[in-house]
Amino acid sequence: MEYEIDDSPARIQREVVWRWLSSEAYWGRWRERSVLEAQLDAAWRVVGAYRADTGEQVGFARAASDGASFAYLADVFVVAEHQGAGVAHRILRRMIDEGPGHDFRWTLFTRDAHSLYAEFGFETPDETAMVRRAAPAKR
Repeated sequence: MEYEIDDSPARIQREVVWRWLSSEAYWGRWRERSVLEAQLDAAWRVVGAYRADTGEQVGFARAASDGASFAYLADVFVVAEHQGAGVAHRILRRMIDEGPGHDFRWTLFTRDAHSLYAEFGFETPDETAMVRRAAPAKR
């Protein structure tokens, strides 16, 4: 199957992103739709993956940034039927290596995709990194 990778915010199919993040993402199910919409509106950059034949969105990534030297990668996913076809690699290549932040310091959080992100230069932080954890999600 052929895929198109596009960084146009106008092309993002928000319903697809909402459906996946609110039901599949271990990191995002706490969000209300209005929170996700605000995150999409405020994103520094978004990248989507689309079936070339139908235009259906099958993958996504979002980044927040200061636009000068630092970016945070978030909400990366590929729907199950399209995993294993290199779609995530292409999304990340467009987001990180081919975008305006290719020389930035990037950060992300992941529970299960360390080897994927290592291919793009991510590594375990050193002693200069600290994290303030979020408060527990209110339900």
